[in-house]
Amino acid sequence: MTNTLDPELAGSQNPDALPDIDIGRRRLLVAATGAVGGAGLAAASIPFVASMNPSERARARGAPVDVDFAKLGPGEQVTFEWRGKPVWILRRTEAMLKALENPGHLVKLADSDSKVKSQQPAYARNAFRSLKPEYLVLVPICTHLGCVPTFRPDVAPADLGPDWPGGYFCPCHGSKFDFAGRVYRNVPAPTNLVVPPHKYVTDTRVSIGEDTR
Repeated sequence: MTNTLDPELAGSQNPDALPDIDIGRRRLLVAATGAVGGAGLAAASIPFVASMNPSERARARGAPVDVDFAKLGPGEQVTFEWRGKPVWILRRTEAMLKALENPGHLVKLADSDSKVKSQQPAYARNAFRSLKPEYLVLVPICTHLGCVPTFRPDVAPADLGPDWPGGYFCPCHGSKFDFAGRVYRNVPAPTNLVVPPHKYVTDTRVSIGEDTR
């Protein structure tokens, strides 16, 4: 399927207008984001998600959520919930950052320059789609049909081919995204994954849902 990107028509995707997910499916998807594709991978989601979840009352209000990720190591990713949606924080390695700027990689992307403005705040319209290159804050809901992609940091696995540099793969329909949440060309997903509004309270603490001024 050929993906034709139209920034104006694709602008309906934003953190508050993502596909509705029923409660049972949402919980399943949030749990599933901790899974890492492939065996023996060095990078993995780490088990301190529950301690970072906001209160039920805060979630119901859609209030900003403060997250402390001081324990997050290079190549590791954590999942928590904000406004009923899963949110990932990935601490990218130097190799991940280098791959994101590789010209050979950029030509494979549908929106390498984040031209669809509704998919991220203005301060995240850069090469890494983040305030700090090392850290990615992302709403991992595929812009095709609302599935949650799988974290695939393994390079050149058998199922994704020798050109796979690591990123996110949606096994439901085959959409692919890089470690900045940017969508590949010619996949079902029409736009990049959403970067939610956020700001850093300290070097290792971020407030999701609150814009940087």
